[in-house]
Amino acid sequence: MSDTSNTEKLPSDEQLRATVDRVLGRAESPENTRVLDTRARELSNLTREHSSYDGDQQDLAERRALRRVAGLSTELEDVTEVEYRQLRLERVVLAGLWTEGTVQDAENSLRELAALAETAGSEVLDGLVQRRLKPDPGTFLGSGKALELQEIVEMHGADTVIVDAELAPSQRRALEDVVKVKVIDRTALILDIFAQHAKSREGKAQVELAQLEYMLPRLRGWGESLSRQAGGRAASGEGIGSRGPGETKIELDRRRLRSRMAKLRREIAQMAPARETKRLNRKRNRVPSVAIAGYTNAGKSSLLNRLTDAGVLVENALFATLDPTVRKAQTPDGVGYTLSDTVGFVRSLPTQLVEAFRSTLEEVADADLIVHVVDVSHPDPEGQIHAVREVFTEVEAQNIPEIVVLNKADAADPFVIERLRQREENTVVVSARTGEGIEELKQLIADMIPRPSIEVHLLVPYNHGEIVSRLHEWDAEILRTAFVSDGTYVQALVREEVASDLAEYVLDDDLLEVLQPEIEEAEVTGATETVR
Repeated sequence: MSDTSNTEKLPSDEQLRATVDRVLGRAESPENTRVLDTRARELSNLTREHSSYDGDQQDLAERRALRRVAGLSTELEDVTEVEYRQLRLERVVLAGLWTEGTVQDAENSLRELAALAETAGSEVLDGLVQRRLKPDPGTFLGSGKALELQEIVEMHGADTVIVDAELAPSQRRALEDVVKVKVIDRTALILDIFAQHAKSREGKAQVELAQLEYMLPRLRGWGESLSRQAGGRAASGEGIGSRGPGETKIELDRRRLRSRMAKLRREIAQMAPARETKRLNRKRNRVPSVAIAGYTNAGKSSLLNRLTDAGVLVENALFATLDPTVRKAQTPDGVGYTLSDTVGFVRSLPTQLVEAFRSTLEEVADADLIVHVVDVSHPDPEGQIHAVREVFTEVEAQNIPEIVVLNKADAADPFVIERLRQREENTVVVSARTGEGIEELKQLIADMIPRPSIEVHLLVPYNHGEIVSRLHEWDAEILRTAFVSDGTYVQALVREEVASDLAEYVLDDDLLEVLQPEIEEAEVTGATETVR
């Protein structure tokens, strides 16, 4: 009885086909909205203009030098006619399950899969959604839908099927046997994008480790891969000493993978101290740290460029930047802090990536404040917020103060903006492209970062100028400075650790009262320093 009720809640085949048609841009009904024409909606705005804050974007020019072209086969005569550094565009068909949620949820999931596929360098031809209570243990979609998928693949001449889930090795093999083309799952697709975009030595090592962890249980053997080395005459007459079961080729491949994974883990561990040293230096200097985090393609790098003129790569693509970038910034009243850009998140971010990039994600976990960037023009911004906060929980950053930045306000529905402002605390509406709301964001960051709170009155001898220089660093907020006969008078707000280091220069109330006329005279005569 319960199975019947659950089945009745599932969408009909007509709803599923209408959903796929809307997502893939085939809707003919006037009430249906075209969300994907020739490109996924998330990637449709290819004419985005870079602002002066984005710099020269030399990394982007280098990435786009590797162009992909459609309509090319893998035949040798066709490949030789392709211009240098052009690659064939894979032709893919999407497939997914719809087990729960609304029509909008299914659309958003298929739309995001299309955007991921196109970011990886493929052409999306068609899509199929199967309604089931749970995945089929054999072919994931079920035998009937798998045959229907085979017909779609043959009709379009596709060479790849991408499934919107993580497939078990047996499910992938069974589905490949039916559709007769390569089948990859969502995890493999995301790993492929990471492999394309990784640039630094650490990033490449992290991506390779994640790929090997994914590949290890999915190794397949054919023919000799499953045979054993034999002894006696079968071993080419090797005779004594060569007999025994030996080792299969697939076992040898697994051993090599494990050895490579162990080496990569050691390399990543050796790279970690450099990042940790930089982080400890910032902590030692009492520099507040702010981490920019959010869903992929939400505009994190654009926002970093706006706030710091960092000039990091900005591209309208998913997972465009993987390597963290740390830049220094200042609040409007002059208090310094560091701003870190981090790797983007996505729904069902592969566990292998979270583990491999854990050293990178520590920038978020160790931050004093998180700037959570949300693409408010996306059809499901609440879903993105939920997915990002799940990753925050995995890296134990859920209790860090958070500012929710509603980005891309120039392209968003005002009703959606207001809805999110009502639901979330500490929100600010910005547009990294136009600069709207940037000043308000800077002020909110200034209000929420840890600030010096202990007020001190200091008299620093002129031969101890390094103390005044240190106070002008980021661990103090100078309120008043005057040059008197015995040295430099400084009134400042400092942190507790700094106050203890400056104890010998602190003026007590009696000395401050004696010195007050000379301080006032210095201010009248202009013997003062401009302070923050």
